[in-house]
Amino acid sequence: MSTETTHPARTELVVDVGPVAHGGHCVARHEGRVIFVRHGIPGEKVRIRLTDDGESAKFWRADVVEVLEPSPDRVDHFWHAADAQRSWSHGHPPVGGAELGHISLVRQRSLKAEVLAEQLRRLAGVELPAGGTAPEAAFVEFTVEAVGEAAAPAGTATGLAWRTRAGFAVTPGGKLGMHAHRSNEVFPVREMPLAVEGINSLRLWDLDLHGIERIEVAAPGNGSRPLVLLAPAAGTRAKRLNAVLAQLPDDVSVARVDPGTGSVTQLRGRTWVQETAAGHEYRVTGDGFWQIHRDAPETLVGAVTGFLHDGGYLDAGSVVADLYAGAGLFTAPLADAVGVTGSVLSVEGAAGTSRDARKNLHGASQVEIVQGKVERVLRQTPRNFDALVLDPPRAGAGKAVVDQLAAAGPRAIAYVSCDPASFARDVGYFQQAGWGLSGLRAFDLYPHTHHMETVALLTPRR
Repeated sequence: MSTETTHPARTELVVDVGPVAHGGHCVARHEGRVIFVRHGIPGEKVRIRLTDDGESAKFWRADVVEVLEPSPDRVDHFWHAADAQRSWSHGHPPVGGAELGHISLVRQRSLKAEVLAEQLRRLAGVELPAGGTAPEAAFVEFTVEAVGEAAAPAGTATGLAWRTRAGFAVTPGGKLGMHAHRSNEVFPVREMPLAVEGINSLRLWDLDLHGIERIEVAAPGNGSRPLVLLAPAAGTRAKRLNAVLAQLPDDVSVARVDPGTGSVTQLRGRTWVQETAAGHEYRVTGDGFWQIHRDAPETLVGAVTGFLHDGGYLDAGSVVADLYAGAGLFTAPLADAVGVTGSVLSVEGAAGTSRDARKNLHGASQVEIVQGKVERVLRQTPRNFDALVLDPPRAGAGKAVVDQLAAAGPRAIAYVSCDPASFARDVGYFQQAGWGLSGLRAFDLYPHTHHMETVALLTPRR
């Protein structure tokens, strides 16, 4: 199919790029219509190509195709496949996954700080001036902190090679690919600059992937054996899977994942990877959750335990809970802190991940691991907690869980969030329940993307 047929001519407009918004775009306006523009920077004048412009739509979406008046913070994109101007000049949209790659790292972090501030102000009524302290907060460091290589001196940091996990689609021609933003179209890629060398060295783009629908790769930051997960298309026979397996290095574990159930079947080696963080080893099966930035586990553990320890909520003998605990990233250091005289309740909803937690913490007698929904487990096992660690999925905890946690009466809650919108909404719910934001740190664990990670300390108002 020709490029012209796949991407017919769309309307192009010249607009002034307005403020950044949550989701990786900025706000522009044309004749009163709001347009969410990707690949621009606030203050620029640009030519955009509309990608979603239905007459009945509340707002339109667009990509920048030409920069007429550039921001001083604009840089050359590091990845041709994700560069909007270059991609559209060849007649197709860019792949997703590096939507801020045209912006300097310093400005990326300042834009993320603006997004977090706007979400907290709009959804929770919290006013946090950049670098300042909220009236109710004992400690709020309101900047988005650089992590790992991106924290190198100005001019030397690249923000690349941090992903220890990556997911890819497969083109109709059987080649490694990625989706365009909000699209089912898949475009071939021959590199993933955000991924660690352990992923790129596999050269997955050289493989014949016919019969594969999706491929996931995990290459632990500690250098242990990588795992490749193959999600076959319906009807793919074992012979075709074996042909893909034969193209991968012998020292790489390979497993099949069922796209419907998520169950993992061994093809070669292990169905899990061995991760290391905070002095502990963790087994993570299949595509079970683990932080994708190589420095994220240590960073987040340090922020959580720092807030709780410095506030006097975490010591030998403390009673704590790790909610949405995953494979036990926070549970293990919490167990270290409370010692054998304290206790840690670990709650995780996913059965496979909960099994990993049992294996990872089998030697910690002070840890109780329960698989199930957080609200059900807390209702069935009431107890008085000194502190809770809350690390929900992107959708956040929600009002029902927040109300239940507040009613349980812990002295403090450390809330870890990967989404500023659901985080701010939940902070608002905590405030309605009589709690306040006592500390906040934000980390740029996903350079060149709009995502960030936030750790907050919440305490009841006295």
